[in-house]
Amino acid sequence: MIEDLERVVRSVVASYLGQSRTIPVGVSNRHVHLSVQAKEALFGPGYQNVIMKELSQPGQFAMKETVTLVGPKGIIEGVRILGPERAETQVELMAGDTYKLGIPMVIRDSGDIENTPGLALVGPAGVVRLERGVIVAKRHVHASPSEAKELGIEDGQRIGLATSGARALEFREVLVRVNPDYRLEFHIDIEEANAAQLKNGDLVYLSE
Repeated sequence: MIEDLERVVRSVVASYLGQSRTIPVGVSNRHVHLSVQAKEALFGPGYQNVIMKELSQPGQFAMKETVTLVGPKGIIEGVRILGPERAETQVELMAGDTYKLGIPMVIRDSGDIENTPGLALVGPAGVVRLERGVIVAKRHVHASPSEAKELGIEDGQRIGLATSGARALEFREVLVRVNPDYRLEFHIDIEEANAAQLKNGDLVYLSE
């Protein structure tokens, strides 16, 4: 009942501000982006991952397969692989995961993996030991050029976004990423979403 009321409040806020000022939320769990070399080391030469479902961003998808993460102090099993493959493997964790694994918490924009910690990935066919590539991803907004223009935001800009409801808060320093292949969405991880009682599809609005 309370959740329904909060959704109504968010809807009213969106209507009051105008849809052009609001951005839908996409909540992300821990996951791994593999290089082709890492994929074959973990699953075998020539292995083709099975797509489980398409994601909200065009051309992005979740695989059926998972891997196990091994750090100095612990392991996390069942970590989903997202595709397509990347040039270099990247592991995106939540802040709490770094304590469980026993690795430094390094908060970075996705793709910025210079001087980041590593760990071991375990798959059914082998182990990959990463020297770097493990991050807690900074929150960010994806937008197409037309969506960015409508909102008055630009690629590389840092913006503020606010929520409504019983645990309303403001997210600052949100990176804007603009690309013709993107669809408008505010990406945060589960920890940040839970703090603001946000779910996939909820709306946040520009606060500055």
